[in-house]
Amino acid sequence: MTNEELASGAAPAVDTQPVLLLRDIAFNDVATLLGRYGLALERVADATAIPGSYWGAPEAGLIGNVVFVRDDTPVHSLLHEAAHLIVLPAERRAAVHTDATDSIEEEDAVLVLQALLADELPGVGAARTLADMDAWGYTFRLGSAQAYVEQDAQAAWMFLHRLGLVTPARQLLLPA
Repeated sequence: MTNEELASGAAPAVDTQPVLLLRDIAFNDVATLLGRYGLALERVADATAIPGSYWGAPEAGLIGNVVFVRDDTPVHSLLHEAAHLIVLPAERRAAVHTDATDSIEEEDAVLVLQALLADELPGVGAARTLADMDAWGYTFRLGSAQAYVEQDAQAAWMFLHRLGLVTPARQLLLPA
């Protein structure tokens, strides 16, 4: 999604290409990964509103340390929202409700981090998540999420490194 689209508050454009949904993977794998960062994953019932969802269902929602999802929530969405919480210091994280940031620097870092987190989930992976971001309507100057992460996200990588979330070699550092 472009910074202009983020600023406009426009809902993401949804392509007809299917994306990986929470129901397609093991909930416990995601919950365990997020738990390593001090986050909780909470499933809400199908066809109900998702608390703290910025875009509305089926997009994931945020309130404090909790990522809210439904079975039809795209995996890339829940990873994106979780990444927003991961990059925040604890005092800011606790105050989050629906909108995690207005910082372009944080948003850019989150786009990279969600792909790294995807590599930690069986049956997901960065390549699938980046493709799903493209299918969902994210737009990037170089034409794709993968091109952004590989060729245009130097500042985001540096931001994640300063936070101690990645190595200088661009590898994810998982908490113990």
